[in-house]
Amino acid sequence: MLAVLFLSACGSVREASSSKSQHGSHEAASSPASADEHSGHGGEMPKASTNLKASFTFGSVSLKAKETSELTIQITDDTGKPVSDFQVNHEKLLHLIIVNHSLSSFQHVHPAYQGDGKFTISTSFDGGGDYKLIADFIPSGGTSTTLSQWVKVSGKEAEHTVLQADAKLHQEVSGKAVELSLSSTKAKEEVTLSFTIRDAVTNKEITNLQPYLGAVGHVVILSADAEKYIHVHPLEEKATGPVAKFATSFPEAGIYKLWGQFQHNGEVFTVPFVVEVK
Repeated sequence: MLAVLFLSACGSVREASSSKSQHGSHEAASSPASADEHSGHGGEMPKASTNLKASFTFGSVSLKAKETSELTIQITDDTGKPVSDFQVNHEKLLHLIIVNHSLSSFQHVHPAYQGDGKFTISTSFDGGGDYKLIADFIPSGGTSTTLSQWVKVSGKEAEHTVLQADAKLHQEVSGKAVELSLSSTKAKEEVTLSFTIRDAVTNKEITNLQPYLGAVGHVVILSADAEKYIHVHPLEEKATGPVAKFATSFPEAGIYKLWGQFQHNGEVFTVPFVVEVK
């Protein structure tokens, strides 16, 4: 007998909690067993409200840290009918973001589409604790949508620390020295995020970044409580460095963690930053 862990999420179009900027970022206020459908390009909301649901089913009755489990994501409408058609969004039909409660663990993966609204992927968790699954996709004829769900993983949890803004927006990852600058740190104002990428040893600017998912890079942003989610695409998708710029806005004041993802010499590297918005 196969034991499964089954969870579901559902949501609707909600103008107050979702938006999409003209520069390709979209945001949603997400919560356990909930979802928000983003607005269309330029901030226009769909005229008709459409409810979508997702079930997140694991091939084990309980999840354990560092053990691989098969995850199935089933997307349906509010009548239970599978949503079968999806729009390709930066080379993928669905982006799955997985973070733990403290945001110290981050995954950006792409489940395989099996048809009839079903996506599957083998996944594992770094440690025990609460993890949030965020499915990010665009149904054909619809707008950018996120469906999210918290899951509990057994095992040793990482030491919980309060998320604090970085004193310096400079990180070294995978032999790269990355500096982040923000044009503004005020909530509800458009802000340009500029990543400058250099070789960590020579300090030479890297000018041959390779496309990652069809663009120079991608940025995922979450509020400290993981309830506000923003996925940002670059202003110049064909840029190759040393600077990659992204435009977005933060929905409210608070602490946010962001992850910039880029590719160089065939290797995708992820650089995290924590910022405070006032």
